[in-house]
Amino acid sequence: MASIKLENITKKYSKNITALENVSLNIDDGEFVVLVGPSGCGKSTTLRIIAGLENATEGNLYIGGQSVKNVKPKDRNIAMVFQNYALYPHLTVFDNMAFGLKMRKVDRDEIKKKIIQAAQMLHIEDLLNRKPGELSGGQKQRVALGRAIVREPRVFLLDEPLSNLDAELRMQMRIEIIKLHKKLEATFVYVTHDQTEAMTMADRIVVMKDGIIQQAGTPESIYKNPSNIFVAGFIGSPRMNFIEVTVTGRGENIGLSAKNFTLPTVGCPYDDDILKRYMGRKLKAGIRPEDVRYVTKKDKSEGIYAVHEITEVLGHEAYVHFDCFGEKITARSAVKEVIEEGAGVKIIFDVKKVQLFDAESEKNIVLPSIDHEKYFCTEN
Repeated sequence: MASIKLENITKKYSKNITALENVSLNIDDGEFVVLVGPSGCGKSTTLRIIAGLENATEGNLYIGGQSVKNVKPKDRNIAMVFQNYALYPHLTVFDNMAFGLKMRKVDRDEIKKKIIQAAQMLHIEDLLNRKPGELSGGQKQRVALGRAIVREPRVFLLDEPLSNLDAELRMQMRIEIIKLHKKLEATFVYVTHDQTEAMTMADRIVVMKDGIIQQAGTPESIYKNPSNIFVAGFIGSPRMNFIEVTVTGRGENIGLSAKNFTLPTVGCPYDDDILKRYMGRKLKAGIRPEDVRYVTKKDKSEGIYAVHEITEVLGHEAYVHFDCFGEKITARSAVKEVIEEGAGVKIIFDVKKVQLFDAESEKNIVLPSIDHEKYFCTEN
């Protein structure tokens, strides 16, 4: 069993510096969990505590159901892959991969067998006699992974392993790591600030900010039902559009009034009883760029007037930016005819996809299902 349980973990570096605050999380055996968040959010500290490279100030940590509070890093049967590869420059690839096994006094023939198997898995058989200085970034990363694989650990910890690679190589390595996880059937805990990596690789994402878990769930559940404004804005590219609104009206005429326009609530996923509780109060309406479309002013569809500012063309799609009575709105669309800068259009929101957040607490006014029973985590 290689399940991991963090129970009320707090890490303080000083009275004024808290890296983690009361973090609790369950990770299943064989699961691929990605910790994601901005720099300084505590994700790498969490990884280092699991590895035993740092001690928690408070709380308990269990691996395979056993407390590892007093277990040394070398005795936890965990392999860590670092951002900077951490290869010995004077050793060959073979000796780098063999180093940990030699320290454990594993039989020479067994070492050779394990290294050849790992090298074949990672397609680096022809690199075994080279030294790190003769390798590309992608090759070094494969060697670092190979060094971890030969140890046959029960848990793999990966700390931003692809951040030094170019965009194309990052994509290739993402695919290789996903394949590797499926082949090894081990528990993977992966740290990144790149939400694309998180969305494409994870069985489950843990979003962190300021040392606190904001939300834990599948990539789809977090994308569709973010628990607060931070998660909604951090996950998704381009980021979610936010508009400050007030709940107004009565009966069947309840609406979400922005400064200079009103969003209808017909078809909105929030029922009238919920909206009535917020009558007259400030909310933030969130809408994904793909749920925004635009038509010409001559189109008879009902919409909100906006002015085109700029279009970013990405080949297969475009990000179209508008000014809507002072609100900055981005639409994601298939590449269409070029719109002139300053041209007027009508913006149409898919109100069925609107997310509403309390402007004060920044929480989704209807807490989404985020698997609290199975994967308990602290709420912000």
